[in-house]
Amino acid sequence: MEELTSFEDRLIALGGRVSVWCGRPGHPAAYSRMPNAMHYPASTMKVGVMAAAYRLADAGKIDLDAEVTVHNRFTSAVGGPFAMDPDYDNDPDVWARMGGTASLRWLTRRMIVRSSNLATNLVLEQVGYGAAQDAFRVGGDPHSITRRGIEDYAARDAGVDNEITAADLAAQLSAIHGGTMASRPACDEMLEVLRDQEINTDLAQGLPDGVVAASKNGWVTGIRHGAMIVYPEDSSPYVLVACASTPLARSSEGDDPVCRTFAQLSEIVWNLRHRLGSTARAA
Repeated sequence: MEELTSFEDRLIALGGRVSVWCGRPGHPAAYSRMPNAMHYPASTMKVGVMAAAYRLADAGKIDLDAEVTVHNRFTSAVGGPFAMDPDYDNDPDVWARMGGTASLRWLTRRMIVRSSNLATNLVLEQVGYGAAQDAFRVGGDPHSITRRGIEDYAARDAGVDNEITAADLAAQLSAIHGGTMASRPACDEMLEVLRDQEINTDLAQGLPDGVVAASKNGWVTGIRHGAMIVYPEDSSPYVLVACASTPLARSSEGDDPVCRTFAQLSEIVWNLRHRLGSTARAA
């Protein structure tokens, strides 16, 4: 992967920690850079929460069509209540149901396609931290961990935080693609949700128009991550994950140096799509 090795100078120029994993789902990486470096996950942790919900539904422990009350009072991972800020969210549709109800299936979809923070905490409240953590273990021996909800600042300040690696995100997406994260119908539904992503401000910008991708990204000040499975018409699917913890990650609109660099990285990987190792599909 000489083209990617040559591009590393651009990644280094972003400062901080920048991790990359790319390759065929279910196979070793064709290229990686710092794949096991730890990052705060921002909204990429929502993939694991979604997977936990579908896995528990497969086991008959929750009903995704059950209605839950939409509320804004949660219990911190370290005890005590906390509330969320509606201005710190990308999805007013969930907030518009405050005091009413919504199905877990709808909430799970909103936390992916619009990255709803409120929906995430409502779903996480139903599935629990343990189930969200188990969604990492399906993909192998994870370094990542989910220990708190969105905006649980008391837990964060007490050192109880969430962490992610590029390799673990790639393993999660590979397990969903391959049908090992949950039942095949459940994984197909998760892929459909990921394909309906409405916030495409980084890796997706490097793909040609019309290319299908199942993706989730995440960002806060100092953090920008993107993770996707790309489905070219002329080659087998591939996974690309990029995680950056750097002061240059400062925009949610896709107009900062990190987003532009991620788009360029994605374009290079797209051009290498026929050379990313095994073309066998994961079982």
